[in-house]
Formats: sequence, structure tokens, C-alpha cells
Amino acid sequence: MGRPLRADAARTVRAILEAAEQVLAEDPSASMEQIAEQAGVARTTVHRRFANRQALIEALGASAKRQLMECVEDAHMDTAPPLVALHRVTANVLRIKSVWRFTLGHPLADTPLTAEIWSEINAGALEFFARAQREGLLAPDADLLWARRAYYALVDEAQHGGGADRDPDQVRQNADALATLVVDTFLRGVGPRG
Repeated sequence: MGRPLRADAARTVRAILEAAEQVLAEDPSASMEQIAEQAGVARTTVHRRFANRQALIEALGASAKRQLMECVEDAHMDTAPPLVALHRVTANVLRIKSVWRFTLGHPLADTPLTAEIWSEINAGALEFFARAQREGLLAPDADLLWARRAYYALVDEAQHGGGADRDPDQVRQNADALATLVVDTFLRGVGPRG
């Protein structure tokens, strides 16, 4: 899929990817035929766009990581006030992660392209935390690598809620409240306030 697709072909690919994510999130062993049925296309259409299951999963990975990058960019981490940006990016990420439950956790979706995107996201997070530190949101002596790991763990916990995935629709609907919980825990911990 190196050259741009016609609008109808792009819609078909998008429908296949959305269907694949839904079907595979429910049953990771689902067949290409089940994916085609969910997408409302013939199995041959799926195979014409994706040579095999691995190609489909790699396309899912690329699409998911691009959307994750877009939601991070939408938070304006480099220009918005740090607290606003942190809340916004957290809510955005929770919404995207709730859509891509299968893909964002599947090792076969990791490719050089997705690794490059993830590397950009990680680097951007460190840059943001450094800015947040300079502007007083984070302690001057905070270990920023540790802060990033702790933040990612809190986002993951908000998404999965103690090991079992939360209902994706509830995560999307409650993304702002969950983001507030994540940001508050990240910045203030769970000790007494005072």
C-alpha cells in the first residue's frame, strides 16, 4: 500500500481495519473470513488489500500508532500550559487506547514503522516532562525517566482497571474523569494532602 488509495478503496481499507480491531479484540484467533464479514466485504477483498494475517496486523499497528501520535500532537504538549496539556493528552490517549485494545498490546503489530512512531512519542514525553519540570509542575529533582514510566503505568491502569479491560465505551465516555484521576495521582500521589 505504497501509493495513495482512491477514496472508495481507502474507505474499504478503513472498514477492514476497524472490523479487524473489533473482531480480534473479542477473539484474537478470529479468521480473515470473520473480519471480512464484520467489515461487510468479501473475504477476497480482505486478501486483496492484505496478503495475509500478519500484513493485516502490521497495518493495524501502523494505523493505531499514527492515531496515538495524532492524539498526542492534538494535546499541544509543547505550547499548552503543562497541566492542561497533561490532562488533555491523558484523556486523548485513553480514548485511542480504548479503540485499539487488540492492536496496541499485540507483539505482531510491532514493526520498524511502529517502533519509530513509539520512539517519537517516548522522546516527546520526556521533552514535555522536562518542560513541566522547568515550569514547576514537576519537582526539580524528579527523575524524568521514572516519571514517564510511572505515568504510563497509571494510564495503563486507568485503561485496564486492575487486570481486566474496562468496557471501551465506558473508558471513552469517562476519559476526562479518568484523566483527572491519573493526573492527580501522578502529581500528588495517594498520600494525605496538606
